[in-house]
Amino acid sequence: MKVSCTFAAVVAATLGLQSIGLAADYPPAPPQYAPPPAYPPPQPVYAPPPPPPIYVPPPPAYTPPPPTPILALRGAVGEYSGWYLRGDIGVSAQRYKNFDFTQTNASFTWPASWRIDQHDQKDASFFSLGIGYQFGGWFRLDVTGEYRQSTKGKAVGSYSEFCPGADRCFDIYDWDHQASVFMANAYIDLGTWWCFTPFFGVGLGAAYHTFDTMTDIGIVGNQSPGFGYASASSSDWTFAWAIHAGVAYEVSKSLKIELAYRYLDLGSPNTGIINCSSFGCGGTGGPQAYYTLTDLHANELKLGVRWLIDCCEVPAPPPPPPLMRRG
Repeated sequence: MKVSCTFAAVVAATLGLQSIGLAADYPPAPPQYAPPPAYPPPQPVYAPPPPPPIYVPPPPAYTPPPPTPILALRGAVGEYSGWYLRGDIGVSAQRYKNFDFTQTNASFTWPASWRIDQHDQKDASFFSLGIGYQFGGWFRLDVTGEYRQSTKGKAVGSYSEFCPGADRCFDIYDWDHQASVFMANAYIDLGTWWCFTPFFGVGLGAAYHTFDTMTDIGIVGNQSPGFGYASASSSDWTFAWAIHAGVAYEVSKSLKIELAYRYLDLGSPNTGIINCSSFGCGGTGGPQAYYTLTDLHANELKLGVRWLIDCCEVPAPPPPPPLMRRG
């Protein structure tokens, strides 16, 4: 047992020496890698601090307008009040009730059977200009001056006296009539729906009538016709009044177009004196008279324009909010 242990020790020593010898035959091991030394990080360049933010107040809260109903009513009191200009053109169906006479000489006996068988006044066109004032959304006043076209008038009178060989004798009257009308008008507007504003009104004023080329042709049985005439043009003033009804269309806040009906009463104007007889104009003592167009009136259709002066100026929009600067 002792010998075995000694042998084992000798073998171990021999192997150890052999390992040392073999290790001497290899080259030395390379040195271990070492990282480069760490340098301190670069310091940042100095920068000034950012400016404080600019305070911008928030914009006002948006409040949507109330919904517009389908039937939108406008025209409340407190809307535009101010002056306006107007112009109108139209057509007029003129009529009068009777052709009454007023005798101017007492030396002639007027036929007791005298009557008017026919009378007529032709239709006319007209135009007018005016200025007015609107009081809020409901009431307005204006004054207008109007020129009416000169038109023909005619009347046929008859009588039974002094008619040899005939049942009745005739007088045929013919003239030109022209009128100018000056009127103050008041209107009430009834609110606005879809840009349409119905209205009605009344007017009061005066009419200036002119009669020209007034003639009278007398037919006495089978005799040659007599002839009479008014020696000059004549004129007459009468009271006039009117009733209006119509609708205005709002082209813009300051421009309105009107379509309206008007009943116009022009009074009862008098013609000039027809001072000749069927026997001529030599002072024969024949009939002398002037005639009256009793209740001369007209049914009219007119188209008008109203321009509201300095109405409804649109205010300039507010300036935009200042830009917010970000730091």
